[in-house]
Amino acid sequence: MPTLPWTVPNTPPQGTEVHVFASRFETRTLWGALKFLAGTPAVWRQVRRSPGAYGATLRAKPFRRTFWTLSAWESKDALRAFARAGAHRPAARGLSPQMRDAAFTSWQASSEDLPISWSEALRRLP
Repeated sequence: MPTLPWTVPNTPPQGTEVHVFASRFETRTLWGALKFLAGTPAVWRQVRRSPGAYGATLRAKPFRRTFWTLSAWESKDALRAFARAGAHRPAARGLSPQMRDAAFTSWQASSEDLPISWSEALRRLP
């Protein structure tokens, strides 16, 4: 699966701070990677409809069982609301037993910095 392009559901006001979130997931098995991929379309649709979402992208290396997400949000609360609702919540809970490792990071950026580069996100991920 190639990297999904930066999708912009909502345009942030110029000169505002945005909350950026990046994650890396490694599944225990290829079956776990397939389950991750199977849930991706529904979660991606949810991102595109989420209030406060300013952009998102996904990088997948399913045969290496590793996935990365990168997104920008109006606020931490907007990200939290997304994570606790819609397709994301059951997908995250259902995949939890499949995870071997996960890493997360977040930071503030200017809306002019969007889209955030993958090199910046990977540099910040532990």
